[in-house]
Amino acid sequence: MTRITPQPGIMDIALYQGGASHVDGVVDVIKLSSNENPFGPSPKAIAACQASAAGLHRYPSTDHSALRSAIAEVYGLDMKRIICGVGSDEIIHFLCQAYVGQGDEVIHTEHGFAMYRISTLAAGGTPVEVPEDTRRVDVDAILAACNDRTKLIFIANPNNPTATMIGLEEITRLASGLPPQALLILDGAYAEYVPDYDGGAALIEARENVVMTRTFSKMHGLGGLRVGWGYAPKAIIDVLNRIRGPFNLSTTALETAEAAVRDTDYAAMCFAENAKWRERLASELDKLGIPSDKSEANFILARFPSEADANACDDHLKSQGILVRRVAGYKLPTCLRITVGDGPSCQRVVAAIKTFCEQAA
Repeated sequence: MTRITPQPGIMDIALYQGGASHVDGVVDVIKLSSNENPFGPSPKAIAACQASAAGLHRYPSTDHSALRSAIAEVYGLDMKRIICGVGSDEIIHFLCQAYVGQGDEVIHTEHGFAMYRISTLAAGGTPVEVPEDTRRVDVDAILAACNDRTKLIFIANPNNPTATMIGLEEITRLASGLPPQALLILDGAYAEYVPDYDGGAALIEARENVVMTRTFSKMHGLGGLRVGWGYAPKAIIDVLNRIRGPFNLSTTALETAEAAVRDTDYAAMCFAENAKWRERLASELDKLGIPSDKSEANFILARFPSEADANACDDHLKSQGILVRRVAGYKLPTCLRITVGDGPSCQRVVAAIKTFCEQAA
């Protein structure tokens, strides 16, 4: 009898675990486990979402031209180089599906986003993990891992869950040193939280081997709608559009995202609040003996003396209705990733961790 089996690599994929959203028996829970915008979507985005309901019987746009035009206008980009997807995850998946096959290798760093490995295995490729340098991308380690089988190199900049990033000079050095058949993918999910940073857009316009992915899930507060986009040389966009489903984004998603990206005043408010409370949260925890690297995102990676301490603190926070993220799965067992919430949420986190430290002393 023929046995029905999946493609090689599929069963090597561990199921992705999202951040927890509730605690049994605890009310007034604050969720700081998924790097969500604590202020939610722009009021203009919410209004666009509500208005879209009247047209739900119609198929959505297949070319996403209105949203691509809005993205291009706000960020100063060429709309012909933009592709939209179901979160940046789908763009990552498209890249692996289009450029990776059996025998090909895809490089990611040791603390990199889990979807790089998942999408590589789903395409039949081989994930290659390289070490980081004190929780930062190590360009030399990546270049040393490249060979004639290397097809894609993924780096998140800023990175999740470390919140660290490398500068344009290092990104350029990496892109310049890659083998000719390889693409550098710059995951810019948190790029909006970095002042004066284009996510690599200018580098893409100057080269043929760099791609940028972005998302509406973080700064724009649309995680529940799943909208992302990519920016790449036109030839690569043409390839990706050949495997993109024609109706991959709903009318609601497209119209809401367009309103969100155009509301630059709201984004500026979210940026300022995040920067303010990120600095305060990191500073207050540092005073308690819990350091973190300088964060360039909307979360901090709090470091504890041991895995036992990190887990005990997480248990204490849960008992207080505060959900953060353990990151042992990212090879950071002594750390907790804490989303930067609004002011009251950050103050509540600091107070709870202070109590934990006093009890543990």
